[in-house]
Amino acid sequence: MPSTILIVDDDPHIRQLLVFAFGKAGLETIEASDGEAALAEVERHAPDLVILDINMPRMDGLEVCRRLRAHNDVPIFFLSSRDDEIDRVLGIELGGDDYVVKPFSPREVVARSMAILRRTSARPPAVEAIGTIRHGRLALDTESWSAHWGAEEVSLTVTEFTILRTLLAMPSRIFSRDQIIDRFRGPGFALTDRTVDSHIRNLRRKFADVGGFDIIETRAGIGYRLGGCSGTAPPA
Repeated sequence: MPSTILIVDDDPHIRQLLVFAFGKAGLETIEASDGEAALAEVERHAPDLVILDINMPRMDGLEVCRRLRAHNDVPIFFLSSRDDEIDRVLGIELGGDDYVVKPFSPREVVARSMAILRRTSARPPAVEAIGTIRHGRLALDTESWSAHWGAEEVSLTVTEFTILRTLLAMPSRIFSRDQIIDRFRGPGFALTDRTVDSHIRNLRRKFADVGGFDIIETRAGIGYRLGGCSGTAPPA
């Protein structure tokens, strides 16, 4: 069966463009013109992917995402009107999967949506460590999905926790963005190389707030690996 895409935007012209583009690609579409209608359509049709505009009246896309993430892990592709919204969309508590900034190419949205659908439908299960994993002052409890820096608990999204768990499982290994993406599986875990960078930024910010300045190292041109996790401050 073809995948079903829910397109949520208060602009009927944008919905029409995307419905046409996805239809040419052989995908089925459902439309919603506001946030409340979007939530109802997700319950009614269980779409495989949600294309979600951020700036809508009454209930914006960020609130729709929060409500969906409370009980649903469907991948979410955001439509944004401003570049400065992106970190907020992809990190903190929201956990978006990808985004484009308006004006956009409908063909690009379709191509990147197809990439998300391929990753979420074809990824095999992975073997996970059970219990608490430690490295320096960092501790991850894989049963309760909680993270601590020393005695301080650090609130992470599911995506952030999974990235950190991937790095912690092999702390000496440098992971490219593609290798990090390949470690994910299931709906709600559809990443792109751009969104990996945004989630890494959010992880660094959250741990820096509790003194974890060396949580993740960047190896230029290669990727990321777990830092020393000693709390060493960056050079002045």
